[in-house]
Amino acid sequence: MKRPPYLKKGDLVAIVCTASAIRDGISEGVRILESWGLRVHVSESVSSTWNTFAGTDERRRADLQDALNDVEVKAVFAARGGYGTVRIIDGIDWEIFSINPKWLIGFSDITVLHSHVQRQTQIATVHGQMPKTFEEGTSASIESLRKALFGEELIIQYTSTSSYNRLGTAKSEIVGGNLAILQSILGSDSDPIYDGKILFIEDVGEALYNIDRMMWTLLRAGKLNNLRGLIVGGFTSMKESDPAFGQSIYEIITEKVKTFSYPVAFDFPAGHIADNHAIIFGVPAKLEVSENQVTLTYSNT
Repeated sequence: MKRPPYLKKGDLVAIVCTASAIRDGISEGVRILESWGLRVHVSESVSSTWNTFAGTDERRRADLQDALNDVEVKAVFAARGGYGTVRIIDGIDWEIFSINPKWLIGFSDITVLHSHVQRQTQIATVHGQMPKTFEEGTSASIESLRKALFGEELIIQYTSTSSYNRLGTAKSEIVGGNLAILQSILGSDSDPIYDGKILFIEDVGEALYNIDRMMWTLLRAGKLNNLRGLIVGGFTSMKESDPAFGQSIYEIITEKVKTFSYPVAFDFPAGHIADNHAIIFGVPAKLEVSENQVTLTYSNT
């Protein structure tokens, strides 16, 4: 994987909206980025609407393409997630971006963008808070994003005594993101390579039986067989069936990876949660799962 240049004060960054429309603005997100010493360009799609989307497919595609092509822009932030990136991804030309890579940042629906870039260009990206989610994000999660983008030491460490964790150490690049999105792009040009990687997954608002179905899909497609490790982030606002599905998130996921030996870390602070720490996709990382602690560190070279 190729790592884009780290940001520095005075750099220009762009905010685009590739998915759902913004309803209440992103002034707090812009303020925080400017407090980092960055110059911020807000694209037209951020204030556009077309049905549920942030402007037409053409508007959103054009804004993303312009930001990718502008060599002065050093990072592109997705304003928010929702739905819609998959509608424009195949219309993007990656030629200039591949020659002059820049950081792409976002989560949720932006999993389409992360996965497509990893598969097609082998350029590192950052899964993390977006300008719209800066408002409710913890200071620690926002600071982790700043560190990731400015090339400062980034270590994510938390206490975990979950009996579902599988102890061990894994070294590899990280792929993944939102589980529903990963399933939806299976077999497409945006489907990332899982073999030999550490997989990160998270989701929000899904029925437990649907999480079970999506995990079976990944397992049956061979995506879980040759991982180096598995990181399980927030699975928030899960919905129960009537009658009850009968398994927890921990049990659903553990069942699908029980025949493999790689380390598994549950309750990782990333996903649709306020404490959504930055995860750098596509650079060497080390995952350590011990009896009382989970640690994720990155190579800075």
